[in-house]
Amino acid sequence: MTPTSVAAGALGAAMCIAMAGLVAGCGSAPAPSAGPTVTVTVTAPASPAATASQSTVPVGTPTPTGPPGCATATLKAALGSGGGAAGSVYYPIIFTNTSASACTLYGYPGVSFVTASGGQVGAAAKEDPVYPRQLVTLAAGGTAHAELQITDAQNYPSATCSPVAVHRLKVYPPGQTSAIYVAITSTGCAKTSVQILEVQTVQPGNGSQ
Repeated sequence: MTPTSVAAGALGAAMCIAMAGLVAGCGSAPAPSAGPTVTVTVTAPASPAATASQSTVPVGTPTPTGPPGCATATLKAALGSGGGAAGSVYYPIIFTNTSASACTLYGYPGVSFVTASGGQVGAAAKEDPVYPRQLVTLAAGGTAHAELQITDAQNYPSATCSPVAVHRLKVYPPGQTSAIYVAITSTGCAKTSVQILEVQTVQPGNGSQ
């Protein structure tokens, strides 16, 4: 083998080794690492109908405002002059404020017949809606009234009415649980199925015509 051929072989071997190194280096190069995963949440805007409250607030009857209600202890009650019509008699029940301060009455009084011993006779007065409720203010010494209709008990057969002599009216001012007794001489029906008393709402004044 000539020196020239030996040199050529050595050069070829060196080139092969160099090429092998390049191939090995390329094969062992790390792959690019994947970046962190990002999650994006998209929220659709809520519709006005979905966000609006679905509850309904009930509207109550407005409460009248003004001075405090008249307590039974600060009132005097009496019957005004009566007037008859069509088998009935009508009396204004007059309320007088005996206190030194203004107070109010609102709505219907409770009214029933009672005997001399205080026992109730028949049904309590029915509410007559001819006038709407209104807040009536009574100044010190001021008056208001509620019209009471008393149907003649003799309009009914005795067996239907069971007539009883009565001597007083038991009157509860509106909103009160204590009564005022008012003298009267009349005849009531013991049978509660017969309605002979009817009362209107409290109105200003004493009911004088």
